[in-house]
Amino acid sequence: MVREIVVYPDKRLKLISKEVTAFDGALHDLLDDMYDTMCARNGVGLAAIQVGVDVRALIINIPLEDADGGDEQPKENTLEMINPVIIEQDGSKKFQEGCLSVPGYYEDVERAKHVKVEYFDRHGKKHTIEDDDFLAVAIQHEMDHLEGKVFIEKLSYTKRKKFEKEWKRKIKEGVV
Repeated sequence: MVREIVVYPDKRLKLISKEVTAFDGALHDLLDDMYDTMCARNGVGLAAIQVGVDVRALIINIPLEDADGGDEQPKENTLEMINPVIIEQDGSKKFQEGCLSVPGYYEDVERAKHVKVEYFDRHGKKHTIEDDDFLAVAIQHEMDHLEGKVFIEKLSYTKRKKFEKEWKRKIKEGVV
C-alpha cells in the first residue's frame, strides 16, 4: 500500500525514532508499504518517519538499469535495515542528494566516504554491511532521518537561507 509522504517542514521529521522491539507482522507490513511508497515516488530510500511512523527502520533500493535503458527496483534487492548503527566511518565525499520529504530539491552534501553498519533484518537477524559508494551515502541520508535530521540541515548557512526562501515560496504557491 502506498502511504503519504511526510513533507518538510512537518514537525514529525524532527522526531528521533524509537528502537524496534517487535519483529512481527506489523513491521513486515510497514516495510512492504515503505517499498511500495518509495517505488511509487521514484525514490532510492525511505525511513519509516517519512511515512509518519517513528521507528528505527529504513529501506534502500538502488535502481538497476534494465536492457531498455530504464530503471527497475526488484523487491528482492531492497535493503531493509532495522535499528541500524554505524560502527565505522571514514573519509569524506560530496554527493548530490535529494529527498522524498523535500521533493524537487537537490544539493551537494558532504558525508563519510566509507561506512560499516550493523543492523537487523525484518526477522530480527543481525547483519553487517559496509560500502564506500552511493550505498554509503544513501545509508547515512536515511539514518539521519532516524535522528530527526533532513539533508538540508547539512547545507551551508547561505545555501540553507536560499533554500528556506525558495521553499516557503513553493509552499505558498501550492507547488509542494
